[in-house]
Order: sequence, then structure tokens, then C-alpha cells
Amino acid sequence: MYYWRLSFLFASLIGVPLSIAVAPPGPWDAFNFAPPSRTVHPKTIHSVRGLVQNAQQLVANIEGQATLNGNGSYVVLDFGQEVGGMLSLTINQAGHSSALSLAFTESSLFINPTLSDDSCRSVASLDADGVQPLSSPLRIGTFTQTVAQQRGGFRYLTVVSNSNAPVTISNISLHTTWMPHWDNLRAYTGYFFAQDLGFHDPNFLTRLWYAGAYTVQTNTIDSHQAREQPCQVSRPGWANDASGGPVEGPILVDGAKRDRTIWPGDMGISSHTELVALNDLLPSKNSLIVMFSTQDPVTGSLQYSGPPINAMGSDTYICWSLIGTHNYYLYTGDLDFVRTVWGNFTKALAFLESQVDFTGLMNVPLDFANDWGRDNGQGHNSAANAVLYRSLVVAADLATHLGHADLAAAYSVNATALKKVFNNVLWDDAVGMYRDSDISNLNPQDGNSLAVLFNVTNTHAQNQAISEGLTNFWTDIGPVSPELNDTIIPFVGGFEVQAHFIAGQGERALGLLHREVMWGYMLYTDISVKSSLLEGYTANGSLRYRATGGYNFDDSSISHSHGWATGPTPALTFFVLGLTITSAQGATWSVAPVLSGLDAAEGGFETGLGWFGVKWTNKKGVFTLTLEAPSGTRGSVTMPGTGTLQVDGKKTSSPSTVELHGGHHILIQRL
Repeated sequence: MYYWRLSFLFASLIGVPLSIAVAPPGPWDAFNFAPPSRTVHPKTIHSVRGLVQNAQQLVANIEGQATLNGNGSYVVLDFGQEVGGMLSLTINQAGHSSALSLAFTESSLFINPTLSDDSCRSVASLDADGVQPLSSPLRIGTFTQTVAQQRGGFRYLTVVSNSNAPVTISNISLHTTWMPHWDNLRAYTGYFFAQDLGFHDPNFLTRLWYAGAYTVQTNTIDSHQAREQPCQVSRPGWANDASGGPVEGPILVDGAKRDRTIWPGDMGISSHTELVALNDLLPSKNSLIVMFSTQDPVTGSLQYSGPPINAMGSDTYICWSLIGTHNYYLYTGDLDFVRTVWGNFTKALAFLESQVDFTGLMNVPLDFANDWGRDNGQGHNSAANAVLYRSLVVAADLATHLGHADLAAAYSVNATALKKVFNNVLWDDAVGMYRDSDISNLNPQDGNSLAVLFNVTNTHAQNQAISEGLTNFWTDIGPVSPELNDTIIPFVGGFEVQAHFIAGQGERALGLLHREVMWGYMLYTDISVKSSLLEGYTANGSLRYRATGGYNFDDSSISHSHGWATGPTPALTFFVLGLTITSAQGATWSVAPVLSGLDAAEGGFETGLGWFGVKWTNKKGVFTLTLEAPSGTRGSVTMPGTGTLQVDGKKTSSPSTVELHGGHHILIQRL
């Protein structure tokens, strides 16, 4: 049964049911980008070229008709945000020689009547996709794209007349295909709200949280609607009806437009976004099933990606599949799934551990050095060893829950040994950061951020030093990753944001979000879709991300809706609200807000046990926090600052942390 949870009203709400299915209504709803219906329409006319009569009749579901006259005449329709699915339009009148074509693009930079932005192949000529011509002669009636013809992600549609014969059209609409298992695309189970008065848009943080949630929604597709591979080389075009793996139902892929393929590294961020916004981990589960199905029966290695790309050769992405398994268990409590894949899990981990050499570190072979795009991932690489450490830690936890005490102990011993060597060999005390490897003096963004995130550091002082050191990469337009020249990468930036919070540097973390070419840039620049989050960009703010790193100078192919860029969404929940779960489904939890220069914040999320919510204010020297947690759960609240601590009006002797049980609303104040 579904219950609607009322808004927070502090102690007066004691006794209100805690079980919910949809987040409460509030001002945050204005920032939810998800459409109220699966059928969406163009919102405005971007531009018109040539002779197009009554173009305005094509927007906002107006029941009217527009006529295109003359070869090359076209109208550009703006859907107002990232959309994706199967397009329909009505052809009302057409001559025997009338002809139409459709072009699609995410960025306004690539609006073109003869080309779509590239979704299949990256080519310097920017013409891999071309346009979709409608079959000639045009038939009077409704035209609807097939599943294969659908565009996974776009904002701008260009309708072009390709003959001198006039053609009259109407009723342009799009059937949204992402999140195929949801009826109500706006029915978020989590929410977040904070006024960021230090930024030019006070609603920036709320807008960003919802942009991340929407991005992951657009990255959730039917398993039979992946991008075709290999791409068509002989002619332009695209096809989005390939198999994403041997599962039925939704899968969590990397991008809406491309690659539309499971990449477990991306899930290292996007699965957390699934929890805090949607409480829907089924796409992650299906994606993990796919990744374990790729296991080499001899070596135990897993693929770098799922089908149809089927990339191979990444130790780090094998680790992310293992870490993702634990994330899924933590958020759902689905131990039966873990049992199902446990043989695959342990075999994959054994493959990784077989690469640990006499130094005590994993020595990544060149054949397995692929990663998110960084250079030089081979050898005793710090990022690879950080995710291996995390893999061993979560393996020990899962083994314990499965009743394999001896195996859990062995994994814990190996993790402890790896952490010791990691610090002895890779820590650069003079710089206050980790080196990229034992033969490199480069201090990487990914290796250092992940070391803090996964507790590979030994002391809080190390965390603080790394947090400060990471700012050396910052420019006015964002941090340039030293491990991949000329790139600003939101994937690694998402780990860095969390590292700053863990170091207690909340204002620094928000400062990173504010960077003009980090998440602030994504939401406000006119070259983005302003609703979902970019894959990456260059040091000068252009879309020429990884131009020489596999993307062949094809700026149009960059994804404008990429789940790995959604790190701020869970980070704002986990650190600004301070709300995390510490055992399956939140049977135990923690609340520890990191002060970040904000006056107030509120929000929460749901698991199978019920609703977890936090609302706090920090005004006039008093920090007040109201907590909700399901009955039968327990956890701790760590209050920032100093002073007298009160719980439901009663003073406590604890200076900062109190242990509490769920089941009612709890009012905590620091006076």
C-alpha cells in the first residue's frame, strides 16, 4: 500500500506514518525534469530557414498544420531539454515528389539540416549519422519511427524539405522509451532541497540534484534497445535495437545517445543516484548479471563493458563490477542475488589478486590497463589498487553475510596488507598526495580521490592534505585531470567532490560544483541541453573531449546525458544532508551533515525498509536537525559544531554523536 508522507514539521509530526512510495511535494518539484507523460512535444521554434508557413503550429501540442515549401527549407524544433524515444508526425498533404528528412542533435552547436550529431561512430568529418530520410513517396497519415530508428538522446529536431514540392505536417510528438518499467516518470522516491545563496542561482544545488536523477533515468533503457555494434560504415545512420545483454527488462547504461551500453565503472556513480532519487536498483541488478555473464571461464576476468560493444581489458572495471555487487546488496538486502553470482564474483577477484606481485600491489598488465580514458593505467597504478582494496573490503563483507567466515577473514587480511603497502610505496609526503605509481611522480586526480573515498588513507590528516592538493588542478573552468591531458572529467570529479566532503571541506566541495566548467557549466552553458549532465569537455570549455583519445576530434559525439557525471546527486544526499545507510537497506544508518556554508537543507530517500529523511537548519548559532528513520532500525547522529546537545528537548552528555533508534521523528539541537 502507498502512503503519502507529509512534509517535515519537526517534533509536531511524531506519529505520522513513515512508509512512503513517493517523495513529498514541495518547491523541489519545480526542478524535476521528468515529463508527466511518456508523450512529449516540442516546446519552441529554435529557427526557420526558407519558406515554412505556420511553423508555430508544430509546438506545444497545438492542433495545427505547417507547410514546408522548397528544397532545403526547414524548421528546427526545440524540446527544451534532453529527450529520447520514437518520433511521430502526421503528413497531411504531400505531392508525389515531396520528400522529408529528420536530423537530431543534443547541442545547438550541431544543428544542421543535412547531419545529425554522431551517436554511433566518432569521425572528424562529423557525418557518421547523417539524417533519417522518410520513405518516398510520402504517405498521408502518421509516420512513427521504429525502435531501431529512435534517437536515444536529443534536444533539437530539424525537419527538412528535400524537394520543391510542398509538404504539410502536424502533430509532432515523441514517445519516451527510457525507464520502460515505470508508469509515472516523475514518481521519485527521494528528494533534495537547499538554497545556495552563495551562487548566482540560489536553486543551483536543487537543480543539480534533479539533473543527475533525470540523467540516470534517460540512461535506463530496455535491454533490447542498445546501440547497434558494429556501427554502419558504408552509409550514415544509426540503430538502437541491439541486445544489451542476456537479460530481460531495464539495464543501466552509460549514456542516452551513446554508448547505450553497460559500463560498470559508470555504475560506480550512477547506481548511487538510482538509490537516492528512485529507489530502483533493478537496472543495476540486470546490468551486473550481464557483466558476470561475460566472464572468461578460464581466467575469471570480466569484460570492460557489456554487449554489444564487448570491450575487454580493464582491471579497474572488473573491480567496479565487484564493488557494484556490494552496492546493490547494501541498498536492497538481496542476498539471494549475491549467492547467485558468488562463484563468478570470487573467480573474478582471484583473477585480480593473481596480479599482486612481490611488492604487495597489483601490477596491472598492459592488456588490462584500460580505464575511464586516462593514460598509463598499467603497473602499480594507484587508482587500480584503490579500487582493488575496496573490492577486497566489500568481498569480506559479502562473504561474512554468506557465512564464509574463513574467506572473509582472508579477504580482510589481504585488504589490510594492500593498504599498508599502498601507503608505504605510493604516499608522497613532500606533496601530501599519492603518486600515480611507484615509477611516476604524477599525482593523479582519480587515484587520490578514490583513496580518500575508499578509506585507503591512514589518517584524517592525509585526507585533508589530499583535499588541498586536488585544488592544484583547479582552474577558473574546473579541474584539469593530470592523468589525461586537456580534459575535465565529471566521472573523476564526482569522486573528488566526495573526497572533499570526507575531508570535512564542505565549502571546498561546493566550490568544485560551482566551477564554471564543472556542474555549473553543464546546467547553464548554451551548448548543453541544460537538463542532463555532460560526459566531459576540455580545458578551454569546448566539447572536444578526448579528441585524440578515441573520439577522433568529433565534438558532436560527446554525450550530453551521461550517468557517470551524476556524482553530486548522491554526494548532496550523503554529505550535505549527511544521510547514509551502513547495513543492508538501512537496518543501520548514519547522519553526519558536513557544513558547507548553507543555512538549511532537507531531503531523504527510501529503501525496502521505509523512509529515511533529514531536515536541518543552521541559524543564529543554533543547529537544528530533524530525523526520520523506519521503525526497527538504529543509527548514529553526529552533529557539527560545539555546544550543548539536546535530543527531543533533553540534554545529552555526548559532545557530538548520539545513538538512536528509528520509528519516530527525532529533534536534535546543538545550542
